[in-house]
Amino acid sequence: MNSNPRLTLIGAGPGDPDLITVKGLKALRTANVILYDALINIKLLEHAPAAKLVFVGKRKGFHRYSQDEINRMIVEEAFENGHVIRLKGGDPFVFGRGSEEIDYAQNFGLHTTVIPGISSSIAVPSSIGIPLTKRGVSESFWVITGCNSDRQLSHDLSLAARSSATVVILMGMHKLDQITTVFKALNKGETPVAIIQNGTMENEKSVIGIIDDIEHLATEKNLGAPAIIIIGDVVSNSVSTDMLNHKIKHYLAS
Repeated sequence: MNSNPRLTLIGAGPGDPDLITVKGLKALRTANVILYDALINIKLLEHAPAAKLVFVGKRKGFHRYSQDEINRMIVEEAFENGHVIRLKGGDPFVFGRGSEEIDYAQNFGLHTTVIPGISSSIAVPSSIGIPLTKRGVSESFWVITGCNSDRQLSHDLSLAARSSATVVILMGMHKLDQITTVFKALNKGETPVAIIQNGTMENEKSVIGIIDDIEHLATEKNLGAPAIIIIGDVVSNSVSTDMLNHKIKHYLAS
């Protein structure tokens, strides 16, 4: 049994390996064991060449380990090997179930540390020039999961859609049709939308349109998960051509 069992929860950032924090990178280099998720950039693992690496990622329809199994693994590895790093994409407390892992580890007396990460909900729109807030355009933003614990579209989306705020949706590509339906029902078919797949990565793809045509455009560009959906007038700030503004004017005039 190791005499210094501990857990460090690290947010790996949105995908680009350079977007992990300096503190997170320093901690990564001290790991004895790294339990890493599907959305982290595997290049980060090169910073811990002596660590035991365990993939515990989840994808739609594929869970290598359940959350309960991951929780138990954290504790077992810490008592056996020492410093366990739990490396999660984005920020571990933004739809990352990081707080559950911390709570479980602390119940067994483990010393725990949380190192925040740059959330993809903010960094990915910013990386292509979309400001989530802008004076005179948007005073606030919502960050919503596209799929709640019941595998249903979050009820918060209908509340957000009624506001003037920017709406950022994570894990929502499989429910894109339901998302657009919510906005169409509120006569917001002309609202600008951006979808960014694999944001900040070399294989990034994106499309910009409006609620009424974004499903067609996403299909045309073969966009899928993981992707972030941004809905709101701020999206038009990233457009270098007149394409989107022309569409909006057309819908307003019709």
